[in-house]
Amino acid sequence: MRALVCRGGLHYEPGYPEPELETGEVLVRVRQAGICNTDLEILRGYMDFQGVLGHEFVGAIAGLGRRVPAQAGLQVGQRVVGDINAACYACPTCLAGRHTHCPNRTTLGIYRRDGAFADYLTLPWLNLHPVPDAVPDEIAVFVEPLAAACQIVAQVKISPTDRVIVLGDGKLGLLAAAVLRLTGASLALVGRHAEKLAIARAWGVRTLGPEATLHGVQADVVVECTGVPEGFTLARRLLRPAGVLVLKSTYRPTASSGQRGDDDTQQTQMLDMSSLVVDEITLVGSRCGPFAPALRLLESRLVDPRPLISAAFRLAEGAAAFERAARPEALKVLLTL
Repeated sequence: MRALVCRGGLHYEPGYPEPELETGEVLVRVRQAGICNTDLEILRGYMDFQGVLGHEFVGAIAGLGRRVPAQAGLQVGQRVVGDINAACYACPTCLAGRHTHCPNRTTLGIYRRDGAFADYLTLPWLNLHPVPDAVPDEIAVFVEPLAAACQIVAQVKISPTDRVIVLGDGKLGLLAAAVLRLTGASLALVGRHAEKLAIARAWGVRTLGPEATLHGVQADVVVECTGVPEGFTLARRLLRPAGVLVLKSTYRPTASSGQRGDDDTQQTQMLDMSSLVVDEITLVGSRCGPFAPALRLLESRLVDPRPLISAAFRLAEGAAAFERAARPEALKVLLTL
């Protein structure tokens, strides 16, 4: 099969081996996939992943493995999207309902499981969600990142009286703003790209420029979606004491993020930690989210992500697609199979 493979760089391989269909798993023929910031970070060394990239996809079922129960209602040809964390569903963590944190999990295109930038992928049947007929492929491909945005309101209670700021006007920041605007809270998106902020304003979201991080703007909840280590410091400036800071960014550790820094960097990190104690800040790490609410938002068109599509490429044009996705002005770049 054709595949985009991370192996000392990005490679298009037209003869990559098809995945083996394990017990309880489903073979999916990928129709469309999206490039996200995590894919770009993996190419820079994040997670030390080697294999087929990609975890945002919509596809059609091509085969059912052994022990896929009939009551699952899955049929060959059915369009599906999939939760990227393939758990064991048997350990204490899974039995407690925390399968995204299963210690035995693999993660599609990120950790120990080939991903969606290929003709075929496999996932456990429990991970798959049928796509309603009313949701076309170019919208369904946004289910995974929109679910990550839905995770924010699943973790943090946000009321209409709260002041909420989303920091970062990239793909995830815009989707987070699209979801949070439905809470009725006083919401603002802080970014630096006029064309991206215009999308949020078209959705009815108030927008602010980077100067907001310098002038006493404070919120009850700040959602950090910048994708860079400096985002944490900026988010702290925007958050009131006893506020909630939701961290969404993932990136390859660098000296500036305090992972391999000198004594000065470590001291800066210690001072930041002390301020969290003094200001009684609640930190919330937020990763993957629920697919069912995301699908409902897309089917009802309460969220329409199509303005986020910057370009679409064929799989063989993967190098050009990644180059486009890495540009500061780019939003969602799709791969059509």
